[in-house]
Amino acid sequence: MTARFAAVSTLLKTAQSRGYSNIELDAAIKKFNLSGVERAFFTALFYGVIEKKITLDYIISRLSSRKIDDIDIKVLTILETGIYQLRCMDKVPESAAVNESVKLCDEFYAPKNSGAFVNALLREYIRKKDEIPFPDKKKDYIKYLSVMYSVPEWLGDLWSREYGAECEKLLEATTHSPRMTLRANTLKTTAEELALSLGALGIKAETTKFAPHGVKLFSAAPTESLGNLDGLFFVQDEASQIAVSALGATAGDTVVDCCAAPGGKSFGAALDMKNAGAVYSFDLHKSKMSLIESGAARLGVSIIRADVQNGAERRDGMPLADKIICDVPCSGLGVIAKKPDIRYKSPEEFERLPELSQKILDTAATYLKQGGDMIFSTCTLRRAENEDVVEKFLAAHPDFAPSPFKVGSLESNGTLTLLPHVHKTDGFFIAKLHKN
Repeated sequence: MTARFAAVSTLLKTAQSRGYSNIELDAAIKKFNLSGVERAFFTALFYGVIEKKITLDYIISRLSSRKIDDIDIKVLTILETGIYQLRCMDKVPESAAVNESVKLCDEFYAPKNSGAFVNALLREYIRKKDEIPFPDKKKDYIKYLSVMYSVPEWLGDLWSREYGAECEKLLEATTHSPRMTLRANTLKTTAEELALSLGALGIKAETTKFAPHGVKLFSAAPTESLGNLDGLFFVQDEASQIAVSALGATAGDTVVDCCAAPGGKSFGAALDMKNAGAVYSFDLHKSKMSLIESGAARLGVSIIRADVQNGAERRDGMPLADKIICDVPCSGLGVIAKKPDIRYKSPEEFERLPELSQKILDTAATYLKQGGDMIFSTCTLRRAENEDVVEKFLAAHPDFAPSPFKVGSLESNGTLTLLPHVHKTDGFFIAKLHKN
Protein backbone atom coordinates (compact mmCIF):
# COMPACT_ATOMS: atom_id res chain seq x y z
CA MET A 1 0.00 0.00 0.00
CA THR A 2 1.33 3.44 -0.90
CA ALA A 3 1.51 6.46 1.38
CA ARG A 4 -1.19 8.09 -0.78
CA PHE A 5 -3.57 5.17 -0.29
CA ALA A 6 -2.86 5.23 3.45
CA ALA A 7 -3.49 8.99 3.60
CA VAL A 8 -6.86 8.80 1.81
CA SER A 9 -7.91 5.78 3.88
CA THR A 10 -6.98 7.47 7.16
CA LEU A 11 -8.57 10.79 6.22
CA LEU A 12 -11.83 8.98 5.44
CA LYS A 13 -11.70 7.07 8.72
CA THR A 14 -10.93 10.21 10.72
CA ALA A 15 -13.82 12.10 9.11
CA GLN A 16 -16.29 9.27 9.64
CA SER A 17 -15.33 8.51 13.24
CA ARG A 18 -14.60 12.11 14.21
CA GLY A 19 -11.56 10.66 15.94
CA TYR A 20 -8.35 12.37 16.97
CA SER A 21 -6.01 12.78 14.02
CA ASN A 22 -2.86 11.92 15.99
CA ILE A 23 -4.38 8.63 17.19
CA GLU A 24 -5.58 7.72 13.70
CA LEU A 25 -2.16 8.62 12.26
CA ASP A 26 -0.29 6.36 14.70
CA ALA A 27 -2.71 3.50 14.02
CA ALA A 28 -2.31 3.92 10.26
CA ILE A 29 1.50 3.88 10.42
CA LYS A 30 1.31 0.51 12.16
CA LYS A 31 -1.50 -0.85 9.96
CA PHE A 32 0.21 0.02 6.67
CA ASN A 33 3.71 -0.68 8.02
CA LEU A 34 5.00 2.71 6.88
CA SER A 35 8.59 3.73 7.50
CA GLY A 36 11.25 6.09 6.23
CA VAL A 37 10.31 8.27 3.26
CA GLU A 38 6.85 6.69 2.91
CA ARG A 39 6.04 7.41 6.54
CA ALA A 40 7.21 11.02 6.24
CA PHE A 41 5.22 11.54 3.01
CA PHE A 42 2.09 9.99 4.52
CA THR A 43 2.34 12.14 7.66
CA ALA A 44 2.84 15.36 5.69
CA LEU A 45 -0.04 14.58 3.33
CA PHE A 46 -2.44 13.45 6.06
CA TYR A 47 -1.88 16.42 8.37
CA GLY A 48 -1.58 18.83 5.46
CA VAL A 49 -5.00 17.98 4.05
CA ILE A 50 -6.61 18.28 7.50
CA GLU A 51 -4.95 21.65 8.04
CA LYS A 52 -5.85 23.03 4.58
CA LYS A 53 -9.24 21.40 4.03
CA ILE A 54 -11.28 24.62 3.88
CA THR A 55 -8.87 26.13 1.37
CA LEU A 56 -8.71 22.92 -0.68
CA ASP A 57 -12.49 22.59 -0.80
CA TYR A 58 -12.81 26.23 -1.84
CA ILE A 59 -10.44 25.61 -4.77
CA ILE A 60 -12.36 22.50 -5.77
CA SER A 61 -15.62 24.44 -5.66
CA ARG A 62 -14.17 27.06 -8.02
CA LEU A 63 -13.04 24.44 -10.53
CA SER A 64 -15.98 22.06 -10.43
CA SER A 65 -19.52 22.45 -11.73
CA ARG A 66 -20.63 20.15 -8.91
CA LYS A 67 -21.30 21.43 -5.42
CA ILE A 68 -18.92 20.14 -2.77
CA ASP A 69 -21.75 18.31 -0.97
CA ASP A 70 -22.65 16.50 -4.19
CA ILE A 71 -19.16 15.03 -4.70
CA ASP A 72 -18.70 11.49 -3.39
CA ILE A 73 -16.70 11.61 -0.13
CA LYS A 74 -14.03 9.24 -1.48
CA VAL A 75 -13.62 11.32 -4.62
CA LEU A 76 -13.53 14.56 -2.64
CA THR A 77 -10.81 13.21 -0.35
CA ILE A 78 -8.75 12.04 -3.33
CA LEU A 79 -9.12 15.49 -4.90
CA GLU A 80 -8.01 17.15 -1.66
CA THR A 81 -4.88 15.01 -1.48
CA GLY A 82 -4.18 15.66 -5.16
CA ILE A 83 -4.48 19.42 -4.94
CA TYR A 84 -2.50 19.49 -1.71
CA GLN A 85 0.38 17.73 -3.46
CA LEU A 86 0.20 20.15 -6.41
CA ARG A 87 -0.11 23.23 -4.23
CA CYS A 88 2.05 22.48 -1.19
CA MET A 89 4.52 19.69 -1.98
CA ASP A 90 7.13 21.10 -4.36
CA LYS A 91 9.05 17.85 -4.73
CA VAL A 92 6.06 15.90 -6.07
CA PRO A 93 5.94 15.92 -9.92
CA GLU A 94 2.62 17.18 -11.29
CA SER A 95 2.21 14.02 -13.36
CA ALA A 96 2.63 11.82 -10.29
CA ALA A 97 0.10 13.82 -8.26
CA VAL A 98 -2.48 13.53 -11.05
CA ASN A 99 -1.86 9.93 -12.17
CA GLU A 100 -1.68 8.48 -8.68
CA SER A 101 -4.90 10.30 -7.71
CA VAL A 102 -6.69 8.78 -10.73
CA LYS A 103 -5.47 5.30 -9.70
CA LEU A 104 -6.85 5.82 -6.20
CA CYS A 105 -10.37 6.11 -7.63
CA ASP A 106 -10.18 2.47 -8.73
CA GLU A 107 -8.45 1.34 -5.55
CA PHE A 108 -11.24 2.86 -3.44
CA TYR A 109 -14.02 1.65 -5.79
CA ALA A 110 -15.21 5.21 -6.36
CA PRO A 111 -18.35 5.76 -8.49
CA LYS A 112 -18.15 5.21 -12.25
CA ASN A 113 -16.18 7.84 -14.23
CA SER A 114 -14.63 9.25 -11.02
CA GLY A 115 -11.15 8.79 -12.43
CA ALA A 116 -11.95 10.94 -15.45
CA PHE A 117 -13.48 13.60 -13.19
CA VAL A 118 -10.43 13.66 -10.91
CA ASN A 119 -8.05 13.76 -13.87
CA ALA A 120 -9.91 16.66 -15.49
CA LEU A 121 -10.18 18.73 -12.31
CA LEU A 122 -6.55 18.30 -11.28
CA ARG A 123 -5.32 19.20 -14.75
CA GLU A 124 -7.65 22.22 -14.70
CA TYR A 125 -6.01 23.26 -11.44
CA ILE A 126 -2.55 23.01 -13.01
CA ARG A 127 -3.67 25.25 -15.88
CA LYS A 128 -5.56 27.82 -13.82
CA LYS A 129 -3.93 27.75 -10.37
CA ASP A 130 -2.78 31.37 -10.68
CA GLU A 131 -6.17 32.56 -11.91
CA ILE A 132 -8.42 31.16 -9.19
CA PRO A 133 -10.21 34.12 -7.54
CA PHE A 134 -9.99 34.18 -3.75
CA PRO A 135 -12.33 36.21 -1.49
CA ASP A 136 -11.66 39.94 -1.50
CA LYS A 137 -10.04 41.06 1.77
CA LYS A 138 -11.78 44.43 1.75
CA LYS A 139 -15.23 43.25 0.70
CA ASP A 140 -15.51 40.15 2.92
CA TYR A 141 -12.71 40.08 5.47
CA ILE A 142 -14.03 37.09 7.43
CA LYS A 143 -14.50 34.96 4.30
CA TYR A 144 -11.01 35.99 3.20
CA LEU A 145 -9.53 34.87 6.53
CA SER A 146 -11.42 31.59 6.38
CA VAL A 147 -10.24 30.63 2.89
CA MET A 148 -6.70 32.00 3.10
CA TYR A 149 -5.90 30.38 6.45
CA SER A 150 -8.31 27.43 6.33
CA VAL A 151 -10.24 28.24 9.48
CA PRO A 152 -13.99 28.29 10.03
CA GLU A 153 -15.55 31.72 9.69
CA TRP A 154 -16.57 31.77 13.35
CA LEU A 155 -12.91 31.53 14.39
CA GLY A 156 -11.81 34.26 11.99
CA ASP A 157 -14.59 36.45 13.34
CA LEU A 158 -13.68 35.68 16.98
CA TRP A 159 -9.99 36.47 16.61
CA SER A 160 -10.74 39.51 14.45
CA ARG A 161 -12.83 40.94 17.29
CA GLU A 162 -10.52 39.92 20.15
CA TYR A 163 -7.11 40.51 18.57
CA GLY A 164 -7.82 43.19 15.99
CA ALA A 165 -4.78 43.99 13.85
CA GLU A 166 -2.94 40.95 15.25
CA CYS A 167 -5.57 38.55 13.88
CA GLU A 168 -4.02 37.79 10.51
CA LYS A 169 -0.52 37.38 11.95
CA LEU A 170 -1.97 35.00 14.52
CA LEU A 171 -3.75 32.97 11.86
CA GLU A 172 -0.64 32.86 9.71
CA ALA A 173 1.28 31.41 12.65
CA THR A 174 -1.18 28.49 12.82
CA THR A 175 0.03 27.34 9.39
CA HIS A 176 3.56 26.57 10.65
CA SER A 177 4.47 23.45 12.59
CA PRO A 178 6.02 24.53 15.90
CA ARG A 179 9.51 23.37 16.85
CA MET A 180 9.74 20.51 19.34
CA THR A 181 10.64 21.76 22.81
CA LEU A 182 12.06 19.75 25.71
CA ARG A 183 12.20 20.47 29.43
CA ALA A 184 15.54 19.47 30.93
CA ASN A 185 15.44 17.15 33.93
CA THR A 186 17.30 19.43 36.32
CA LEU A 187 17.78 16.59 38.81
CA LYS A 188 20.31 15.19 36.31
CA THR A 189 21.34 17.94 33.88
CA THR A 190 20.82 21.55 32.79
CA ALA A 191 19.27 23.03 29.68
CA GLU A 192 22.70 24.07 28.44
CA GLU A 193 24.15 20.58 28.99
CA LEU A 194 21.14 18.96 27.32
CA ALA A 195 21.56 21.18 24.25
CA LEU A 196 25.21 20.10 24.02
CA SER A 197 24.26 16.42 24.39
CA LEU A 198 21.73 16.78 21.59
CA GLY A 199 24.36 18.43 19.43
CA ALA A 200 26.67 15.46 19.99
CA LEU A 201 23.93 13.28 18.47
CA GLY A 202 23.73 15.57 15.44
CA ILE A 203 20.51 17.22 16.64
CA LYS A 204 20.85 21.00 16.55
CA ALA A 205 19.18 22.70 19.51
CA GLU A 206 19.22 25.88 21.57
CA THR A 207 18.00 26.91 24.99
CA THR A 208 14.58 28.54 25.10
CA LYS A 209 14.20 32.31 25.11
CA PHE A 210 11.98 32.63 28.20
CA ALA A 211 11.67 29.33 30.11
CA PRO A 212 14.82 28.73 32.20
CA HIS A 213 15.06 24.97 31.67
CA GLY A 214 13.87 24.52 28.08
CA VAL A 215 15.63 23.35 24.93
CA LYS A 216 14.16 23.93 21.47
CA LEU A 217 15.13 21.74 18.51
CA PHE A 218 15.79 23.34 15.14
CA SER A 219 14.13 20.47 13.26
CA ALA A 220 11.82 17.62 14.12
CA ALA A 221 13.46 14.63 15.76
CA PRO A 222 11.52 11.43 16.54
CA THR A 223 11.67 10.82 20.29
CA GLU A 224 13.10 7.34 19.63
CA SER A 225 16.20 9.02 18.15
CA LEU A 226 16.79 10.61 21.56
CA GLY A 227 16.99 7.26 23.35
CA ASN A 228 20.57 7.81 24.52
CA LEU A 229 19.30 10.74 26.56
CA ASP A 230 16.38 8.91 28.14
CA GLY A 231 15.50 10.35 31.54
CA LEU A 232 17.24 13.66 30.91
CA PHE A 233 14.16 15.46 29.52
CA PHE A 234 10.49 15.31 28.72
CA VAL A 235 8.65 16.95 25.83
CA GLN A 236 6.88 20.16 26.87
CA ASP A 237 6.19 23.36 24.97
CA GLU A 238 7.84 26.51 26.28
CA ALA A 239 4.44 28.03 27.11
CA SER A 240 3.68 25.23 29.59
CA GLN A 241 7.16 25.57 31.04
CA ILE A 242 6.57 29.29 31.55
CA ALA A 243 3.34 28.52 33.45
CA VAL A 244 5.17 26.13 35.80
CA SER A 245 7.99 28.63 36.36
CA ALA A 246 5.41 31.32 37.18
CA LEU A 247 4.06 29.07 39.93
CA GLY A 248 7.37 29.34 41.81
CA ALA A 249 7.30 25.94 43.52
CA THR A 250 10.26 25.37 45.85
CA ALA A 251 11.71 22.46 47.82
CA GLY A 252 9.41 21.24 50.60
CA ASP A 253 6.21 22.64 49.08
CA THR A 254 2.93 20.78 48.83
CA VAL A 255 1.53 21.19 45.32
CA VAL A 256 -1.82 20.08 43.90
CA ASP A 257 -2.15 19.65 40.12
CA CYS A 258 -5.89 19.47 39.55
CA CYS A 259 -5.97 18.32 35.88
CA ALA A 260 -2.57 16.73 35.62
CA ALA A 261 -2.49 14.20 32.74
CA PRO A 262 -0.21 13.52 30.97
CA GLY A 263 1.82 15.00 33.82
CA GLY A 264 4.12 17.64 32.33
CA LYS A 265 3.30 20.42 34.80
CA SER A 266 3.51 18.02 37.75
CA PHE A 267 6.94 16.92 36.52
CA GLY A 268 8.08 20.51 36.11
CA ALA A 269 6.90 21.49 39.60
CA ALA A 270 8.59 18.43 41.13
CA LEU A 271 11.86 19.31 39.41
CA ASP A 272 11.64 22.93 40.61
CA MET A 273 11.12 21.47 44.10
CA LYS A 274 14.31 19.37 43.69
CA ASN A 275 12.19 16.27 44.33
CA ALA A 276 11.51 17.37 47.91
CA GLY A 277 7.94 17.86 49.16
CA ALA A 278 4.72 16.43 47.71
CA VAL A 279 2.93 16.80 44.37
CA TYR A 280 -0.64 15.50 44.19
CA SER A 281 -1.40 14.83 40.52
CA PHE A 282 -5.11 14.37 39.93
CA ASP A 283 -6.99 13.60 36.74
CA LEU A 284 -10.49 12.49 35.85
CA HIS A 285 -9.39 9.48 33.77
CA LYS A 286 -8.00 6.36 35.44
CA SER A 287 -6.40 5.27 32.17
CA LYS A 288 -4.05 8.26 32.31
CA MET A 289 -2.59 7.48 35.73
CA SER A 290 0.02 5.17 34.20
CA LEU A 291 1.25 8.03 31.97
CA ILE A 292 1.98 10.16 35.01
CA GLU A 293 3.51 7.34 37.03
CA SER A 294 5.74 6.02 34.23
CA GLY A 295 6.83 9.56 33.29
CA ALA A 296 7.81 10.33 36.88
CA ALA A 297 9.72 7.05 37.17
CA ARG A 298 11.64 7.74 33.96
CA LEU A 299 12.73 11.13 35.33
CA GLY A 300 13.63 9.77 38.75
CA VAL A 301 10.90 11.81 40.47
CA SER A 302 9.53 10.16 43.60
CA ILE A 303 7.31 12.84 45.20
CA ILE A 304 4.39 12.63 42.75
CA ARG A 305 1.25 10.92 44.00
CA ALA A 306 -1.11 10.25 41.08
CA ASP A 307 -4.76 9.46 41.65
CA VAL A 308 -8.16 9.67 39.99
CA GLN A 309 -10.11 12.77 40.96
CA ASN A 310 -12.64 15.03 39.24
CA GLY A 311 -11.12 18.50 39.43
CA ALA A 312 -14.55 20.08 39.83
CA GLU A 313 -15.33 17.99 42.94
CA ARG A 314 -13.62 18.44 46.29
CA ARG A 315 -11.47 15.65 47.70
CA ASP A 316 -11.81 15.33 51.46
CA GLY A 317 -8.80 14.83 53.70
CA MET A 318 -6.39 16.80 51.53
CA PRO A 319 -3.55 18.69 53.27
CA LEU A 320 -3.58 22.40 52.51
CA ALA A 321 -1.31 23.22 49.57
CA ASP A 322 1.33 25.88 49.14
CA LYS A 323 0.83 25.94 45.39
CA ILE A 324 -1.91 24.80 43.02
CA ILE A 325 -1.91 24.17 39.27
CA CYS A 326 -5.20 24.46 37.37
CA ASP A 327 -4.44 23.72 33.72
CA VAL A 328 -8.08 23.28 32.79
CA PRO A 329 -9.85 21.57 29.86
CA CYS A 330 -10.17 24.10 27.04
CA SER A 331 -10.97 24.52 23.35
CA GLY A 332 -7.29 24.23 22.39
CA LEU A 333 -7.37 27.12 19.93
CA GLY A 334 -3.79 27.99 20.85
CA VAL A 335 -2.44 24.65 19.60
CA ILE A 336 -4.15 24.46 16.20
CA ALA A 337 -0.74 24.28 14.52
CA LYS A 338 -0.08 21.00 16.37
CA LYS A 339 -3.63 19.64 16.28
CA PRO A 340 -5.18 20.83 12.99
CA ASP A 341 -8.46 18.97 13.51
CA ILE A 342 -9.33 21.39 16.35
CA ARG A 343 -10.10 24.08 13.76
CA TYR A 344 -13.15 22.13 12.57
CA LYS A 345 -14.85 21.89 15.93
CA SER A 346 -18.10 23.73 16.46
CA PRO A 347 -18.15 26.70 18.88
CA GLU A 348 -21.13 25.02 20.56
CA GLU A 349 -18.69 22.35 21.77
CA PHE A 350 -16.91 25.00 23.84
CA GLU A 351 -19.92 26.65 25.50
CA ARG A 352 -19.72 24.77 28.81
CA LEU A 353 -15.95 25.06 29.24
CA PRO A 354 -15.95 28.41 31.12
CA GLU A 355 -18.45 27.02 33.63
CA LEU A 356 -16.30 23.90 34.13
CA SER A 357 -13.19 26.04 34.63
CA GLN A 358 -15.06 28.09 37.21
CA LYS A 359 -15.97 24.95 39.17
CA ILE A 360 -12.39 23.66 39.05
CA LEU A 361 -11.02 27.00 40.28
CA ASP A 362 -13.64 27.21 43.04
CA THR A 363 -12.77 23.71 44.21
CA ALA A 364 -9.01 24.27 43.96
CA ALA A 365 -9.28 27.42 46.06
CA THR A 366 -10.41 25.32 49.03
CA TYR A 367 -7.12 23.37 48.96
CA LEU A 368 -4.88 26.45 49.12
CA LYS A 369 -3.21 27.81 52.24
CA GLN A 370 -3.49 31.46 53.14
CA GLY A 371 -0.49 33.09 51.47
CA GLY A 372 -0.38 30.40 48.76
CA ASP A 373 -0.43 30.83 45.00
CA MET A 374 -2.51 29.25 42.26
CA ILE A 375 -1.82 29.10 38.51
CA PHE A 376 -4.77 29.03 36.14
CA SER A 377 -3.81 28.23 32.56
CA THR A 378 -5.24 27.17 29.21
CA CYS A 379 -3.83 26.42 25.77
CA THR A 380 -6.53 28.49 24.11
CA LEU A 381 -6.93 32.06 22.84
CA ARG A 382 -10.50 32.97 23.69
CA ARG A 383 -11.50 35.58 26.22
CA ALA A 384 -14.55 33.64 27.42
CA GLU A 385 -12.27 30.81 28.61
CA ASN A 386 -9.48 33.03 29.91
CA GLU A 387 -9.87 36.59 31.18
CA ASP A 388 -13.61 36.26 31.79
CA VAL A 389 -13.12 33.16 33.97
CA VAL A 390 -10.45 34.90 36.07
CA GLU A 391 -12.56 38.03 36.49
CA LYS A 392 -15.57 36.00 37.68
CA PHE A 393 -13.40 34.01 40.07
CA LEU A 394 -11.88 37.12 41.62
CA ALA A 395 -15.31 38.72 41.99
CA ALA A 396 -16.53 35.64 43.87
CA HIS A 397 -13.36 35.25 45.97
CA PRO A 398 -12.33 38.60 47.52
CA ASP A 399 -9.52 36.82 49.43
CA PHE A 400 -7.71 36.24 46.12
CA ALA A 401 -5.84 38.79 44.01
CA PRO A 402 -3.70 38.76 40.84
CA SER A 403 -0.05 38.09 41.67
CA PRO A 404 2.70 39.65 39.51
CA PHE A 405 5.33 37.26 38.18
CA LYS A 406 8.42 37.23 36.02
CA VAL A 407 9.80 34.39 33.89
CA GLY A 408 12.98 35.24 32.05
CA SER A 409 12.38 38.59 30.34
CA LEU A 410 8.58 38.17 30.53
CA GLU A 411 6.92 40.29 33.20
CA SER A 412 3.24 40.16 34.14
CA ASN A 413 0.98 41.96 36.56
CA GLY A 414 -0.91 38.71 37.14
CA THR A 415 -2.06 37.52 33.71
CA LEU A 416 -0.13 36.74 30.55
CA THR A 417 -1.22 35.79 27.04
CA LEU A 418 1.39 34.06 24.90
CA LEU A 419 0.86 34.46 21.14
CA PRO A 420 2.49 32.06 18.63
CA HIS A 421 3.56 34.80 16.23
CA VAL A 422 5.06 36.94 19.01
CA HIS A 423 6.53 34.50 21.53
CA LYS A 424 7.10 31.50 19.21
CA THR A 425 5.24 29.25 21.66
CA ASP A 426 1.84 27.63 21.80
CA GLY A 427 -1.01 30.09 22.19
CA PHE A 428 -1.43 30.14 25.96
CA PHE A 429 -3.04 32.03 28.84
CA ILE A 430 -1.59 32.15 32.35
CA ALA A 431 -3.01 33.79 35.48
CA LYS A 432 -1.31 33.71 38.86
CA LEU A 433 -3.65 34.21 41.82
CA HIS A 434 -2.55 34.81 45.41
CA LYS A 435 -4.64 33.92 48.47
CA ASN A 436 -4.40 36.71 51.04
